Amino acid sequence: MQAWRVHENGEPGEVMRLDDVPEPEAGPGQLKLRVRAANINFPDALLCRGQYQVRPRLPFTPGVEVCGETADGRRVIATPALPDGGFAEYVVVDEAAVLPAPDALDDAEAAALHIGYQTGWFGLHRRANLRAGETLLVHAAAGGVGSAAVQLGKAAGARVIGVVGGPEKAAVARELGCDLVIDRRTEDIVAAVKEFTGGKGADVVYDPVGGDAFAKSVKCVAFEGRIVVVGFASGDIPSAALNHALVKNYAILGLHWGLYAAKDPASIARCHEELTKLAEQGVVRPLVSERVPFAQAAQAVQRVADGRSTGRIVVLPAAPEGLEGPGAPEAREAAAGAEGAAR
Repeated sequence: MQAWRVHENGEPGEVMRLDDVPEPEAGPGQLKLRVRAANINFPDALLCRGQYQVRPRLPFTPGVEVCGETADGRRVIATPALPDGGFAEYVVVDEAAVLPAPDALDDAEAAALHIGYQTGWFGLHRRANLRAGETLLVHAAAGGVGSAAVQLGKAAGARVIGVVGGPEKAAVARELGCDLVIDRRTEDIVAAVKEFTGGKGADVVYDPVGGDAFAKSVKCVAFEGRIVVVGFASGDIPSAALNHALVKNYAILGLHWGLYAAKDPASIARCHEELTKLAEQGVVRPLVSERVPFAQAAQAVQRVADGRSTGRIVVLPAAPEGLEGPGAPEAREAAAGAEGAAR
């Protein structure tokens, strides 16, 4: 089979190589899946660069989130364990952690549902206790993680402010349903938030960016507000001024979704049930901006690394004939068109 592997750390477009490797074999408690779609996450870029908190041995295959096909024909969502990730034709996964792919979503959408939406759900509901009528501020609102938080915030009845970089991403945030969109390149985030909230500020801030985004957030968070720290896509890990949190009476909450698998695995299944219901109702649907053929995976990961993507980019290995999920014909047609354009 073919798999994308990283033999040395560096930029994804330079270090990801398409190799011929043996098909994996499932061991006790494992399932072998044919990969139908592999979602690209920002950690995939960090893994290539050697900048993620986990550093798998070289060579390794990135890809931490897939929609796959079991031997008995079930469509499932899974998170392959590194060093053998999802940018491959087949993967082996922990059977206990496999979840059913929602029928309402096609393969690409299902592959993009798990990590980003679970992170958003735990961050907004479990950590920040977001309530209907509150104001939610989402940084990088047009990105994969941010767009999930926007949809989940709207589903919870919150007023959502989306912060983006540039007019194209602003248009995407408006289409997602943001009540206010702020272009950080041309607008004053703090002033815009305070004006929108009548001076109160945002009740909950969802921050996957860090750096300047966090610095702006502490200046416009409300009394008894909650700032959920999800990641540091900017590359800048801020140092919180705890005296400021004290005098303004707000909370800084960390969210490491992966810990729930070890500490409270049953909560992940319960969250998936809730996300599946929301998908069936049409309330949430992963924003898949690109569906790319397998041969273009390295360039696609590079676009995510460079911040040149909106929503999710999903890699589509060829699905076996007759085993296609909802929307797969359209997705396959789009991927074929992209492949033809690249020739």
